[in-house]
Amino acid sequence: MFKKILIANRGEIACRIIRTAKRMNIATVAVYSDADRNAIHVRMADEAVHIGPSEASKSYLAIERIVAACKSTGAEAVHPGYGFLSEQVAFAEALLREGIVFIGPNPRAIRAMGDKILSKKAASAAGVSTVPGYPDAIETADHAVEIAESIGYPVMIKASAGGGGKGMRIAYNEDEAREGFNRARSEAASSFGDDRVFVEKFIREPRHIEIQVLGDKHGNVIHLGERECSVQRRNQKVLEEAPSPLLDEETRQIMGAQAVALAKAVGYDSAGTVEFVVGQDKSFYFLEMNTRLQVEHPVTEFVTGLDLVEKMIRIAAGQRLQLKQKDVRLQGWAVEARVYAEDPAQGFVPSTGRLSLFRPPVSAYADATVRVDVGVEEGSSVTVYYDPMIAKLITHASTRDAAMEAQIMALDSFAIDGIQTNLSFLSSLMTLPRWLDGHLSTSLISEEYGATAKPKMPEGDHRKLMAAICASVHHRLEQVRENVDGFGTDTERRYVLILDNADADQEVKISVAVRGEGDGNLIIFAEGEQFDLSTAWLPSEPTFVGVINDIDLACQVRISAEAIAVYHRGRCLMARVLSPFAAEMLALMPHHGKNESEGLVLAPMPGVVREIGVAVGDTVGAGQAVAIVEAMKMEVTIRAQISGRVCKIFCKSGANVSANSPLISIEM
Repeated sequence: MFKKILIANRGEIACRIIRTAKRMNIATVAVYSDADRNAIHVRMADEAVHIGPSEASKSYLAIERIVAACKSTGAEAVHPGYGFLSEQVAFAEALLREGIVFIGPNPRAIRAMGDKILSKKAASAAGVSTVPGYPDAIETADHAVEIAESIGYPVMIKASAGGGGKGMRIAYNEDEAREGFNRARSEAASSFGDDRVFVEKFIREPRHIEIQVLGDKHGNVIHLGERECSVQRRNQKVLEEAPSPLLDEETRQIMGAQAVALAKAVGYDSAGTVEFVVGQDKSFYFLEMNTRLQVEHPVTEFVTGLDLVEKMIRIAAGQRLQLKQKDVRLQGWAVEARVYAEDPAQGFVPSTGRLSLFRPPVSAYADATVRVDVGVEEGSSVTVYYDPMIAKLITHASTRDAAMEAQIMALDSFAIDGIQTNLSFLSSLMTLPRWLDGHLSTSLISEEYGATAKPKMPEGDHRKLMAAICASVHHRLEQVRENVDGFGTDTERRYVLILDNADADQEVKISVAVRGEGDGNLIIFAEGEQFDLSTAWLPSEPTFVGVINDIDLACQVRISAEAIAVYHRGRCLMARVLSPFAAEMLALMPHHGKNESEGLVLAPMPGVVREIGVAVGDTVGAGQAVAIVEAMKMEVTIRAQISGRVCKIFCKSGANVSANSPLISIEM
């Protein structure tokens, strides 16, 4: 067994690999860029080596620097994690030339399976069902359109060396095929250093289901069941679960057998994933093979009881698989949610900044286990240089319903400030009827939410419950201001909640009465319903935890001078809490609307301007693409909000811009 390994990665996956290595009594070496000098993985490792500037191309993608770090520290092997160099055959070969073991598949398997074009040919030769498409790289937008029209729209334009949703576009017509080709090729070059793209048929209402395989260096290959990864945004996974709510045992065995056959055909000898696009009728087609550890591997670890990182290390050291296919048993259900630094209300644009608050949830709820894989902490900076995923939240229970309920509780207990995140959006996803019913597809998010996902106001009984929580928060604040110690017995107090609801034509008011019962107990009457609440919450705490009507509850509370905001199960209740008299007086005060400058085209996020597509004097239409900004390896097309004439351009291509910086001015 190895005595020392180097982890050629960063963030949560580097931390996760280090934990397993330590348990195996293997010393670890971390590598880091300028941006990660104070990162958690650097402190966790036994040694750390600086490998360059913040840009990934000059640090985490710099093969020669990582090889040099191995030689200087005496690392015998390298685990690449996922992303970066994990599927680069040149990296595996460079390590082998220096006598350093690559903790992953052999170069031949990487070359055959890591390239999407070659992998489709190999899969077809191995008898695996494949999606119709053009098997070779495409050089021009005209050629992309020609192929798309011969296959029939819609089509998927994909980077050959891609992964993680980068370099992928769906096209439904000629214009989208041209733009998709250009954007996919540009993102592929930026993310992978390889701009080759290809086109294949896009299956309508598809599901994305993948099979985890394990192979050793002695010809043994098994599969560990499937993962359902259909809930995606911009072709990037958001929620994953194991097993799939669609598959029956017969389909599972057929897909698993095909995945194993493909792995054996290319001599696969590590952990890998064979991905399939699956129809609602359970028909399935080979999509690609990821020759690395997957982001969503924890759900498989939970249902199988295996540590996949440990298996990869042991296989790389030459050990035989001790498991046989008959030994693999799936136990319970696991769900994973990816926590991203992004703003769902603004089209999911990446968010950067310093984490002023970072409080992960507890490790268990009821009979469920909660795992948080994280590579940041309070005070960490989220930069534009890397992927926006900052944590993974995984729950495991005996049933799917129990695992999902634990996810909701954990998401509502996860407190993060300083940046925008998708926590409330994830909680909202967990309550969707389609998710609860298991009727999934890769278009679920776009169909249910569209391009943005601003937290909605609660309705019906949920609104009453959240109004009760909001009133109890205000009540506690009043007691603190009046120097009352704890939730002592108190006379009944009445409040009026004025809800902040921009979508409503009229102001929404809720009358609430709160009565203290001592020892943190309150009786609250909201819209004619009684709530018995018990909590030890204090105003300094961002997470409100308690028991209401004998049900455990957790939610996020944010207090400002203007309002109290409560976030629960993907809904947001934001209200001013007033006395009945103050509410009456407020109605007599004039209201001033906002002045918005629709003619300014603003950068939705900090990043680099890749393209300004108009010139001063040009006439543009509402919705027309006018600029492209890149951040966190993702290119975002910026569109005009109004029709008019371009009167000013504030920056050039290549410029670094901050969020809300003006890019272009348009006058009607």
